[in-house]
Amino acid sequence: MSPIEIEPGRLFVQGQWREAADGARTEVLDPSRGTVLTTVAEAGAADVDAAVRAAREAFDSGTWSGLSGRERGRILNRVAELIRENADELAQLESLDVGKPISLCHAVDITNAANDYEHFAALAHSLDGAVRNTPMNALAYTKREPLGVVAAITPFNFPLILAGSKIGPALAAGNTVVHKPADETPLSALYMAGLLQKAGVPDGVVNVVTGAGPVAGEALLRHRGVDKVAFTGSTAIGRHVAATAGEALKPVTMELGGNAANIVFEDADLEKAVGAIIKAFVFNTGQFCMGGPRLLVARPVHNTLLGILADAVPGVPVGDPRDPGTVVGPMAGDKHLKKVEEYVDLARKEGGRIVCGGERLDLDGGFYYKPTVIADLSNDSRVVQEEIFGPVLTVQPFDTEDEAVALANSTPYGLASGVQTTNLARAHRIADRLQAGIVWVNDWAMLDPAVPFGGVKDSGYGREYGPEALDAYTKVKSVVVSLD
Repeated sequence: MSPIEIEPGRLFVQGQWREAADGARTEVLDPSRGTVLTTVAEAGAADVDAAVRAAREAFDSGTWSGLSGRERGRILNRVAELIRENADELAQLESLDVGKPISLCHAVDITNAANDYEHFAALAHSLDGAVRNTPMNALAYTKREPLGVVAAITPFNFPLILAGSKIGPALAAGNTVVHKPADETPLSALYMAGLLQKAGVPDGVVNVVTGAGPVAGEALLRHRGVDKVAFTGSTAIGRHVAATAGEALKPVTMELGGNAANIVFEDADLEKAVGAIIKAFVFNTGQFCMGGPRLLVARPVHNTLLGILADAVPGVPVGDPRDPGTVVGPMAGDKHLKKVEEYVDLARKEGGRIVCGGERLDLDGGFYYKPTVIADLSNDSRVVQEEIFGPVLTVQPFDTEDEAVALANSTPYGLASGVQTTNLARAHRIADRLQAGIVWVNDWAMLDPAVPFGGVKDSGYGREYGPEALDAYTKVKSVVVSLD
């Protein structure tokens, strides 16, 4: 991968690049080497206020919401084109910033980000209402209108994709946006601000403020000029976001933590199932809220499958994300790496058997952890019940369909689930009973902007993607015209 020159990041407000009001800056690390990549402006409350005011002015002036849906769609299509034209630069930024393998960035992050904007471009000019039949002597109809200023707060694991999943529908519906990316991974958000401007998005419509969550994020969340909050992050922070937004009666959508179960029945095609199992827990180095870190296996094939994993998992290429052959890169930072270590140590104390992995990988000073498989833990183990957010898989046997479903639904989370079986009737039967926003059958992480996703229980509420996403970025107005 050829080097990319990274400019020190500044805030993007009212279509202009600017330093933080107090001049504060913060370092951005390369997680593959533990070294400083660059610095970015660290926004404070005054900077957030300026960004929200810019978004409000742009919304009230109608420079964006006043455009036809078709015109907004044309501009969003241009955003998708620019993402593809700048794929190499964006992929390198995402790889350097997050530690993602460069091949994954091209195949998943860039492709999906472009598809996101294209999908919502198509929906932008299909926003319509309905005429309602009533017994009144009147014409009654509905209109869908934008909400106003949207606060988009995104996490570190998929910066580009999860920004697009919020900015795309917000813009399609005619809203304006203030985006606060994760403290650790702000670089692609700043790059995208320039691409959005180049595509023709008017000044002030999209603003980007970088900085600490407890400062910039909190100021954005509490700002009275914000009309809606779109948040992706941990369940713990999500509870705070919901409570704070609720004080001002602001609508919120949140995609929170996950701890999905992947169920393998005795009739599964084990060769295909192994591929889905490994992808489910090492994808994005396990830093994937819809990952499958809990493997539930029918007892007749439990030992066989465990043996296959013991042989296969150590062969998954772990290393420098700049190497196109790398499948698993580093954790996003030292605190994330330490969290994984703590859970694996806890598994040992709770009687878990480390089938493979279970230790750091010393490589270039980066934050690497070997993909790890753990057996023999009880279902009430914290390692099973809590979200680890790293390349760790726990394996549990089951005897019946009812037991498999009970185990799958036994955690507080409900974002995703998987079923590996060749029995079509069983696949539908189990999918109906799983408490999850999305269920994959005979694979994992099959995602497309046309398919909505989101959680139940502690995994949040609201849906991103699909036409359903626009419901969260619009309000319905009823108009009743007397015909007397």
